[in-house]
Amino acid sequence: MSGTDVKLVLRSTRVVTPEGTRAAAVLVADGQIEAVLPYDAEVPEGARVEDFGDDVLLPGLVDTHVHVNDPGRTHWEGFWTATRAAAAGGITTLLDMPLNSLPPTTTVENLRVKQEVAAPKAHIDTGFWGGALPDNVKDLRPLHDAGVFGFKCFLSPSGVEEFPELNQEQLANSLAEIAGFGGLLIVHAEDPHHLASAPQKSGEKYADFLASRPRDAENTAIANLIAQARRLNARVHVLHLSSSDALPQIAAAKREGVKVTVESCPHFLTLTAEEVPDGATEFKCCPPIREAENQDVLWAGLADGTIDCIVSDHSPCTTDLKTPDFASAWGGISSLQLGLPAIWTEARRRGHTLDDVVRWMSAAPAELAGLHRKGAIEAGRDADFAVLDPEATFTVDPAELFHRNQVTAYAGKTLHGVVRSTWLRGTRIAADGELAEPTGRLLERNQ
Repeated sequence: MSGTDVKLVLRSTRVVTPEGTRAAAVLVADGQIEAVLPYDAEVPEGARVEDFGDDVLLPGLVDTHVHVNDPGRTHWEGFWTATRAAAAGGITTLLDMPLNSLPPTTTVENLRVKQEVAAPKAHIDTGFWGGALPDNVKDLRPLHDAGVFGFKCFLSPSGVEEFPELNQEQLANSLAEIAGFGGLLIVHAEDPHHLASAPQKSGEKYADFLASRPRDAENTAIANLIAQARRLNARVHVLHLSSSDALPQIAAAKREGVKVTVESCPHFLTLTAEEVPDGATEFKCCPPIREAENQDVLWAGLADGTIDCIVSDHSPCTTDLKTPDFASAWGGISSLQLGLPAIWTEARRRGHTLDDVVRWMSAAPAELAGLHRKGAIEAGRDADFAVLDPEATFTVDPAELFHRNQVTAYAGKTLHGVVRSTWLRGTRIAADGELAEPTGRLLERNQ
């Protein structure tokens, strides 16, 4: 590729690269990064220059845990609304979870239905997880060959009838099949026996809900998963870790060479049980938001690498499903547009840098999913960027969010970090709250 092919140069005094943050000029040609040069490098003839001054140029975020719910429950969310919210929040790639849509992504036929629905609506690049159910082991290899990035399963009830959980024998069967073709199993790890024996009370008290989802449920499920992964030499990923008690066994498994990775989510890292008002079920999720001292240990797990990445677990619903009763309200946090500022606000308070945030929210999720063209500002990657003013603040107004139902646990919070613009393959797709027409592509594993 010659310099004459460069049509765009993006400049900033702060560009977050794999080698650190520095002043740089990023040359873009044909939707890819051609080179990262010194800030004052000569501009190729005919290239357009965008200079962001001191605003930070980040690689576009990669969110590998999003419930889009389309088709079938599009009144909860949808590819049009979810990908607009993502773009406004600096996310340029998402992977859609296989449940809460109808049909769920558990056969190749169902995957094709979802792809057909998503294709004209995707404002950002979008890929898909498959689902592992008790009765679909035969469908796993065909789904893998059709391009899903891995397989999601539950070890406790999912909340929707069409996506039942796996018992330990079924987990072993699915994991053996997936390991046989080198796939990835991503796991909602809560043990159903611990949940069943926990006190179950209906009502508006958050303390009662928290007691119904004890840390032991996560710790036991993760221990069993690690044991299965060790026995089968299988690759597994723990979804939405909320129990800091599980970190020592995860760290030990990693040191031993067990192929296990772990994510946590903005709500576990920025919200605490102590601040949840009774009846405020916009804070309900499973596993639950836990205490401040638990959160401190999760941050330590991020700092030492036991937790690999931060993703949203955006799990929206209609407002009527967020009843004041924690036992019956839908469990899920809507945060797709707010993850970057929420995490940056807490990270900066704890002494972390934007280099850390990019590692957790862009590079590591891209690596998890094998998205080798995403996740970094370096030559050969897709020209996906977010432009962030890290010093600016804003107060969250649910009416200004792009996801379909303006319910969020972050309402009224003042956050650091305003996303000024988002770029997909060298084209600006969002700027100051204005969204372009959808140009996202559908992604498949190992493209």
